[in-house]
Amino acid sequence: MLRINNVKVALGKNNYAKILSQVLNMREKEMKNVRLVKQSVDARRQRVHLICSFEFEVDDEETVLRQHQQVQRVKPYQYEYLPRNDHKVVVVGSGPAGIFCAYVLSQVGQAVTVIERGQPVEQRVKDVDALLKCGQLNSQSNIAFGEGGAGTFSDGKLTTGIKNKRLQYILETFVKHGAPQDILYLSKPHIGTDYLRRVLINMRQEMELKGVKFLFDTQFVDFEIKDDKKYVKAIHQQKEVLIEADDLVLAIGHSARDTYEMLYNKGLLMEQKAFAVGVRIEQSQESINRIQYKDSATSPYLKAAPYKLAVTTKEKRGVYTFCMCPGGYVVPSMHEEKTLCVNGMSYYARDGVNANSAILVNVKTEDFESEHPLAGIAFQRQLEKAAFEMGGHNYCAPVQLVQDYLENRISTQLGTVKPSYQIGYVFSNLNLLFPDFINRNLKEGLILMNQKMPGFIDENTLITGVEARSSAPVRLLRNEYYESCFAGIYPIGEGAGYAGGIMSAAVDGIMCAEMILREDKNGSC
Repeated sequence: MLRINNVKVALGKNNYAKILSQVLNMREKEMKNVRLVKQSVDARRQRVHLICSFEFEVDDEETVLRQHQQVQRVKPYQYEYLPRNDHKVVVVGSGPAGIFCAYVLSQVGQAVTVIERGQPVEQRVKDVDALLKCGQLNSQSNIAFGEGGAGTFSDGKLTTGIKNKRLQYILETFVKHGAPQDILYLSKPHIGTDYLRRVLINMRQEMELKGVKFLFDTQFVDFEIKDDKKYVKAIHQQKEVLIEADDLVLAIGHSARDTYEMLYNKGLLMEQKAFAVGVRIEQSQESINRIQYKDSATSPYLKAAPYKLAVTTKEKRGVYTFCMCPGGYVVPSMHEEKTLCVNGMSYYARDGVNANSAILVNVKTEDFESEHPLAGIAFQRQLEKAAFEMGGHNYCAPVQLVQDYLENRISTQLGTVKPSYQIGYVFSNLNLLFPDFINRNLKEGLILMNQKMPGFIDENTLITGVEARSSAPVRLLRNEYYESCFAGIYPIGEGAGYAGGIMSAAVDGIMCAEMILREDKNGSC
């Protein structure tokens, strides 16, 4: 199998064998099993084109390799499973880290129980609909808690900054369970909340056939260790249950605040961690398409345009976009009553009229009011309570035109961009929501972003508060074998402070499964 990278392809052209035959000066019929393996959009010029990588076969590979330096030989990727052992494993949390840890273990026949405080996707969708349409918050089943974790109701981004051979395995697993094929080759793949829900159901059903036990509506509340055994105490459908395990995986997610507190009281080592807070910004997707795609903005071969911006202010604070949702919606992501937090969500088609993204300001540990490991949670909670009050105490969201925020005045009417937040909105002055250092840096960051991407902000651009859960404010300490200070207890994923998104969390879960199956571990921290 051969591979060629960085092939320029015009929009709408998909006879890849013909394209490669022209690039390599070969006859088209000599090209066999041509497969697109990577595709990115090059929008640096007025006319957009694609940059592609292909894998293909020819009869005489050696001649092609000798004549074309840009061609290389590749081997198909194959994930290598470790053999099972006799350990019973309890996985707490069914987000990407927990699911992929359990999935890998299930493939070798390991005994696994997954406990999840929220509901399976089928019921969770109903609970989220009740929140979006009626403002009815279920504190245990919402956009933060439930099967698939917070990513279930998101854009479903499958991009990551990490380099890891397991990423291909994750994408292939998603496709095997119903995800679109294009996630295997797009440089910025996303699965969309609609496809992700189906994938989760299919993965769960396969794991159940392999013996994995799922306990939904089950909150992890305590654990004891006796003779190297872990006894996991949980509340399952309002009744206390005790589950015996050899290994306990803590894939708890970054919103499990009560679980953090319990683990701290049990003596699990943890530390403060920097994170970021800010707002959701909304613009017309049509205007973002014009800025990003220029003369090709209306091309039927291009999907809604994304953007990614990062700047550094005079105070040396990072301000950056996060979880940008082309054609998406702003949604409520809190789980605690009388608090308000927002996030972004989109469907696979990304066909909403608005673009939205988080605009976040880095928050350092020295910004917290104490040195307690959970001080970051208190910082988040304070902002979320203030946002709830500012929105009218009924889960409506405070909104403001960006120009009014910059000039410290309350908005009185909207422009052409309407808030996509479905519950409702209240005109507010978000300057009153944040501490001064957030306002100073957020304002400077917005201005700098507009300079880098002219048109990013106009008289119609609006912001919604508050985005406070971009990542965990806590890190649960672990050693090189992924174990905490308690042998056989594994903190993983975004909630443990070791990942940032679906893909990196899933990789962390897979690597945790490998640690459980390894035979050469020798102790904990």
